[in-house]
Amino acid sequence: MNKTKVIVGLSGGVDSSVTAMLLKQQGYDVTGLFMKNWEDDDDDEYCSSKQDLIDAVSVADKLDIEIEAVNFSKEYKDRVFANFLSEYEAGRTPNPDILCNAEIKFKAFLDHAMEMGGDLIATGHYAQVRENPLQTGNYQLLKADDGSKDQSYFLHRLNQAQLSKTLFPLGQLLKREVREMARDAGLANAEKKDSTGICFIGERPFQEFLQRYLPKNPGVMKTPAGKVVGQHDGLMYYTLGQRQGLKIGGSRDSNGEPWFVAAKDMATNELTVVQGHDHPLLLNDGLKAGQLHWISGKEPKTNWVYAAKTRYRQPDAPCEIDAMNAEEVDIRFGQKQWAITPGQSAVIYESNVCLGGGIITGAV
Repeated sequence: MNKTKVIVGLSGGVDSSVTAMLLKQQGYDVTGLFMKNWEDDDDDEYCSSKQDLIDAVSVADKLDIEIEAVNFSKEYKDRVFANFLSEYEAGRTPNPDILCNAEIKFKAFLDHAMEMGGDLIATGHYAQVRENPLQTGNYQLLKADDGSKDQSYFLHRLNQAQLSKTLFPLGQLLKREVREMARDAGLANAEKKDSTGICFIGERPFQEFLQRYLPKNPGVMKTPAGKVVGQHDGLMYYTLGQRQGLKIGGSRDSNGEPWFVAAKDMATNELTVVQGHDHPLLLNDGLKAGQLHWISGKEPKTNWVYAAKTRYRQPDAPCEIDAMNAEEVDIRFGQKQWAITPGQSAVIYESNVCLGGGIITGAV
């Protein structure tokens, strides 16, 4: 019998439930931990935390494991949400799920799990971790085998201490296999819909949510030629490449192509919009990124072809490192990339190994 104690982040979803089930089957001493990270809208139609806790407790009962609930709302507000708001206010588009993983799910949770007497933690993320075959005691983050579900992009800021204590049991499984396992085991949440969007926003209208914290600051929408085609509510509510919610569909020119956000001028409070998905202002050869983090301590080198993502759902794009120092990296792509967005993360891969990345500061 394996007496290693693993604390599993049980969210109430099917992925974390199957994670706990697999670890128990493998002989680990498993305890579930339900994390409550947001409580401003607990009675809100978009907030599902109450149902999620019910589902998590139901799964723990079915698996015959203990479960504890912990409230990390204060830590989340201080470490993640404050950064989220300040980034939007500055005109950038942050990815709070990346910061949440680094600061909450693999820091606050890990610390709490160790206090509970845990040896390791586990989550339902689709990713893999292994000891570096070329360096004992050094850990690498790998893509999941299911490319359509791979979440290594969101995990690229994890450090060696975090990876050395983490298990990702779903890394070699396909999502459909996970659901089949849940069905076969009779788990009540086997068919539960995957959560989408930012955890504290859920399915709610994004601009409506943001307006609670960042008041409107209207200005004009202009074409690159300077023609005013509409009004915006505040630059922080828009992101590069955005098509929905511009409310200028009726002012299309004769080519009939939809409008996209191409640039934000914080100094003049003007939003530049263009027509056509492949407008030249939406396409760039490269980017600069800062706040760099290299998971295994191995910096990518120049004159070497890697792959990178500048947003989660994007296919890997071949790239090279033009220049790099401790603060900043210049990445050049083989093909122009669409709507490179400051505040988002650029994540670099060598084959299926995630090397790390940084926060995009601008396109070049």
